[in-house]
Amino acid sequence: IDYLKTGASHVGSLDDLREFIGDCKRCKLSHGRSNLVFGEGSPEAGLVFVGEGPGREEDLAGRPFVGEAGRLLSKIIKAMGLTREEVYICNVVKCRPPNNRDPEGDEIEACTPFLEKQLSLIRPEVICTLGRVAAQCLLGEGFKITRGRGHWHSFMDTPLMPTYHPAYLLRNPSEKRQVWEDVQKIMQHMGLEANKDE
Repeated sequence: IDYLKTGASHVGSLDDLREFIGDCKRCKLSHGRSNLVFGEGSPEAGLVFVGEGPGREEDLAGRPFVGEAGRLLSKIIKAMGLTREEVYICNVVKCRPPNNRDPEGDEIEACTPFLEKQLSLIRPEVICTLGRVAAQCLLGEGFKITRGRGHWHSFMDTPLMPTYHPAYLLRNPSEKRQVWEDVQKIMQHMGLEANKDE
């Protein structure tokens, strides 16, 4: 279902796209949401982070990654020598799945055209997927996060680096080193210097 091809020839910016999505009712997730979480950051970002979907705090705030996992993501971004304002942060689905369950196939299918349009408008140097669901959405259901993270992949001709979701790191702090290794590959690719204060 690519409603963007049929009805969105005028979508030339992220603001246009947000307007086009409107008060979205294209899948069943719309029934339980408080706010649609479109994404935020720089429309010219060199780096885009893609998570799976908003959680409770994101749903209430209408902003991506503002809860505990979001604070950890902010720390990672800062350690990369960047700010949240310089990157772009979004999710595969724009509405919170009930009880933070994984988004279902039809929900992902309804929202993927919007994610693809976001990425094609931003045209980042690198995409970083956070967690299994986001990686599988962009790289195929056969993707295994434990084997595939830390290796370069490609989506829409853009280099893609999958890593663990910050929420997973909160439960498994010992994996932070692996994420830092993944992130360093992104930094190397983009010519970024680590923030020595972190």
